[in-house]
Amino acid sequence: MISCNNSTENDPDNPTGMEKKNKKISSRNYSITTSNGYSDLFLDSVVVERFIMEKKIPDSLVWRIRSFYNSRNFEFAWFCSDGLTEQARSFWNLHNHFTSSSEDTILDNKELKRGMDNLMAEDTLYPSAGSKSIVNAEILLTAQFIKHTLLSYEPDYVKRKEMERFVPSKKQDALYLADSLLKKKHKDEKYYENVNPSYGLLKDKLALYFDIHTKGGWPLIPGKKKNYKKGTKAPEIGIIKKRLHLSGDLAMADTSQLFNDTLERAVKKFQQLHGLDKTGIIGEATLKEMNMPVLNRIQQLLINMDRMRWLPIQPQGNLVIVNIPAFTLSVLEENKKVFDMDVVVGKEGHNTRIFTGNLSQIVFSPYWNVPKSIVEKEILPAIKKNPGYLEKENMEITRENDSLPEIRQRPGEKNALGKVKFLFPNSYDIYFHDTPSKSLFAKNKRAFSHGCIRLSDPLRMAKYLLRDQPEWDAAKIEDSMNSDKEKFVKIRKPVPVLITYYTAWVDEQGDLNFRGDIYGHDAEINKKMFINPL
Repeated sequence: MISCNNSTENDPDNPTGMEKKNKKISSRNYSITTSNGYSDLFLDSVVVERFIMEKKIPDSLVWRIRSFYNSRNFEFAWFCSDGLTEQARSFWNLHNHFTSSSEDTILDNKELKRGMDNLMAEDTLYPSAGSKSIVNAEILLTAQFIKHTLLSYEPDYVKRKEMERFVPSKKQDALYLADSLLKKKHKDEKYYENVNPSYGLLKDKLALYFDIHTKGGWPLIPGKKKNYKKGTKAPEIGIIKKRLHLSGDLAMADTSQLFNDTLERAVKKFQQLHGLDKTGIIGEATLKEMNMPVLNRIQQLLINMDRMRWLPIQPQGNLVIVNIPAFTLSVLEENKKVFDMDVVVGKEGHNTRIFTGNLSQIVFSPYWNVPKSIVEKEILPAIKKNPGYLEKENMEITRENDSLPEIRQRPGEKNALGKVKFLFPNSYDIYFHDTPSKSLFAKNKRAFSHGCIRLSDPLRMAKYLLRDQPEWDAAKIEDSMNSDKEKFVKIRKPVPVLITYYTAWVDEQGDLNFRGDIYGHDAEINKKMFINPL
């Protein structure tokens, strides 16, 4: 997706003579304040200069760091008073992906890695501008971000000022922001969307929705009937057809009031693109999505375009991507999709985390080591009600502790992890696994787990990951999945895994998809990013 340039021409520690000569630093933007800032924390410029001296930051980075913070009036980029920003988490995931998949060591920074791994794992974090460790992490992250961007992109596709806008600095009017993005012109004809196709496709859809808004938006559909289906004749049908035609879901303009075959096909497409049941019947849920104001969708597009700035450099080989709001997993080879499968993700309160890892092991017929929280909140009360609960559920106590016993479930049909699990080590103890609860995959919204990700077709995943290991043929894989003995298998070449959160994206057919904000991440960003949050 993005070509890596490892030449000294773009090396932040080896600037060219031209770069030294043409250093340009953004003016300090005093319009950014605590009342309109994206973050509510601000740095002291003296502290930044002291940090630069103490850490002996190379001259090639110093002027860029100064310019970066000038452009945001020394507002923190990576921390707010309520913790790490989404951009910080997204960049650190991108950083980890780069350092694990690239032979380039220029981004290796053990001090920052130790600190960030700890910060990322914190559930409650309240940073302060007076904390030296937080200030150090903030500026180190900025230096790493600049170095990463210069290394990752071909020259001029990410201009200095554009790099400085990767992290939002203040609340803006969504329509003004959209308009400025769409009208942006470069003399050299080098645009960021040229090297980030996913971002570019979403930008094209932003242009469509911005045009719809400037022309008055789409009509509100009154829900006078409980359901509209094929054969229905009503004034609302004509309004529905106009609404779907404006958004491109209905190809031909049609003002008739009859719910015909063409409309049914358009409704099914609309439902599919919004993660709804493809019934072709317009009920309450479908009407709600159709009546979502265009401005809301524009804000949703802008939020997801911002997220797509943090897509990683596409590595050679395989990649596994999970999109939490879509409840799907995709396997890619050289940026081409091999297959998809449905997944179950964490329910609210047990959110599946957004991170990157490397899938390195398969465990056939696994034991399930029950987490302490589940032992305390679910298992012990069940034992109290039924002393035979552990035997019934094929569980055993492995260690008696004074406060809480350690419990595991043996391999077998009842095992909560099913017949296989897939490990990609991370600080959240999240992994892929099978499940005996297959009925959940029939649902459109699949947030039911305690945080781990359940696969609808784990056998296919196991066969795919072991396809280059001839000692693991289909028969051996299936035998191992149906054994009473746990078996660990190392994957010869670990596969990068990206756990993402996109509520808007363009699919392979060029269609714009929307999904619900199941964890409230969009709502949180909306309040920080826009003057007129919805």
